[in-house]
Amino acid sequence: PVDDEGNTWLVGQYRYTLNEFHWEIPEGGGPLDEYPLLAAQRELKEETGITAKKWTSLLRMNPSNSVSDEECVIYLAEDLEYGESLLEETEADLKVKKLPLAEAIDMVMRGHIRDSMSMIGLLMLARMRGV
Repeated sequence: PVDDEGNTWLVGQYRYTLNEFHWEIPEGGGPLDEYPLLAAQRELKEETGITAKKWTSLLRMNPSNSVSDEECVIYLAEDLEYGESLLEETEADLKVKKLPLAEAIDMVMRGHIRDSMSMIGLLMLARMRGV
C-alpha cells in the first residue's frame, strides 16, 4: 500500500524458519483456485486493516524456482481506506509500521528487509516512481 503522502506499511513478525524477526510488505498466500488479486486484498485487510480502491499489478515472480513452483503476484494498493485489522491466530504478534516509501526502500538497500518478495516489490516501485 502507498498513500497520497508517499507512505507505505510494513508488517513485522518472527519467522521461525530463520529464528529471526523480519519486516516485510503485507503478503500472504491463498488456495490455488483463488484469484491473486482477491488474496492480496484479503491479506492487506487482515494484516493492516487497509482496503484500497485502486490496485495495480506490478509483477509476477517465482521467488525460488530451483526448489519450489511457488508463484507470487505483487500489487500496488492506492486510494486507501483505513479500518481494523483481522489478524489470524498465527499472526497475533504481528507488528505494523507506517513509514515513508523512501525509508522502506532504504531498509532494503541497508539489508534490513531481506524477504525476496518485499525487496523486489519495493525496488520495482522505487524504479517506477523515481524514489
